[in-house]
Amino acid sequence: MRWEDYRSSDNVEDRRGSGGGGGFRMPGGRGGLGIGTIIVVGLIGWALGINPAILIGGLEAINGGGGQQQYAPQQRQSAPQSSAQGNGTQAAPKDQLGRFAATVLAQTEDVWTDIFRAQGKTYQDPKLVLFSGATRSACGGAQSAMGPFYCPLDQKVYLDLSFFQEMKTRFNAPGDFAAAYVIAHEVGHHVENLIGILPKVQQAQARATSKAEANDLSVRVELMADCLAGVWAYHADARAKILEQGDVEEALNAASAIGDDRLQKQAQGYAVPDSFTHGTSRQRVTWFTRGLKTGSMQQCNTFDGGI
Repeated sequence: MRWEDYRSSDNVEDRRGSGGGGGFRMPGGRGGLGIGTIIVVGLIGWALGINPAILIGGLEAINGGGGQQQYAPQQRQSAPQSSAQGNGTQAAPKDQLGRFAATVLAQTEDVWTDIFRAQGKTYQDPKLVLFSGATRSACGGAQSAMGPFYCPLDQKVYLDLSFFQEMKTRFNAPGDFAAAYVIAHEVGHHVENLIGILPKVQQAQARATSKAEANDLSVRVELMADCLAGVWAYHADARAKILEQGDVEEALNAASAIGDDRLQKQAQGYAVPDSFTHGTSRQRVTWFTRGLKTGSMQQCNTFDGGI
């Protein structure tokens, strides 16, 4: 993937080394989950669009604990103190991985600004929070072992860059375009938030009569974000020729690696379809490919029957 010669976004809050964790503790124990399982399940969140603790809660429910899963927190948590949330540098990072993330973010800004403008709308840039270990968000605690996620309450994407090494070693999904897909997916959730999808899904999940119904809504949100990541890639390549040979295969491999069916089989030896929250490997590849081939937001409607 070509990225070195392009601009970096200034919408980056670098909290690495700031000690902004605020004493956040790893959840677990309520449903009998071991720390190893929690870490593996947390890493599933490399395409998470929600507070990753919710995904862990869903697995706890499968094991006999926990309550109904919601796509987003039902109520806003108390805002973190400035000492826990604001000890970051608001500027483009200088290290290579940080610059890579900031450059991908800049490319999402350029693409979505143009797409929204063409529709007579204004795109609001999200913030990217880089952290090490743990930090705080308006959606609760963020842990590096839980993977990246988007918080709609503060419109920020949270990412520990060490996660990209986990992609390579744990999921056999290396490559810079695979990493860019992760960031673009989370920004896809921001787009969903701006166009009103996430609030509607939260309301629909609150009305859901079963966990399977609520989970199905979550799957549709995730597949839409996959498609929107493909839309970004289509337009970013048209604008700046970012794709090199093998890049698309990297992203497709990454999308396949994080299917619920594949991840559940790896974590527990079997899959529980009613508990899926992100979609199967085949579904994820299909929707990312749809966005990549068409470049059209309209082709990403996973809620064709309404919400």
